Amino acid sequence: MPRVSQHQLDARRQEILAAARGCFARHGYEGATVRRLEEATGLSRGAIFHHFRDKDSLFLAVAEDDAVEMAETVARNGLVQVMRDLLDRAGSPDTAGWLGSQLEVSRRLRTDPEFAKRWAERSAAIAQATRDRLVRQRDAGVLRDDVPIEVLTQLLELAYDGLVLHLAMGRPAGELSRVLDLVEEAVRRR
Repeated sequence: MPRVSQHQLDARRQEILAAARGCFARHGYEGATVRRLEEATGLSRGAIFHHFRDKDSLFLAVAEDDAVEMAETVARNGLVQVMRDLLDRAGSPDTAGWLGSQLEVSRRLRTDPEFAKRWAERSAAIAQATRDRLVRQRDAGVLRDDVPIEVLTQLLELAYDGLVLHLAMGRPAGELSRVLDLVEEAVRRR
């Protein structure tokens, strides 16, 4: 039997995550049955669950990947840039899958205490990246200093949550770029 390299295993894992993201987005967590996951990935349940312990672990891995990518973007460019990137990609299948995953995370946070406990670390990393970025911006003299960092963080998180909901509901992007300009102006030094 040929030996499978770590690179091949990692590539297969990423393929499973990408297909599962779309399946969870289309059908929700409960509707993404093992059969649907098999169809979406083109793999057997044994192949899928060789990489992930169970469906819950698979969903959490999808959401964690998204959270890691988001925290990296926030650390580099800020939460407003995450929102701008989301707007730029609005309407693409990848973005639809990502939005669906975000809504499913929100639903599970409200309905699944165990998931909420596991997710708290990911959420904290994004919030910390946002706060750290704002502190760096304030230290550089770019950010307003008459409002506490925590309040500015909450403003940006609220704008982000609203944008995700708006796009996930299929509403048009319209002038949302200008809305993001307004959000950015609200946190900048005057």
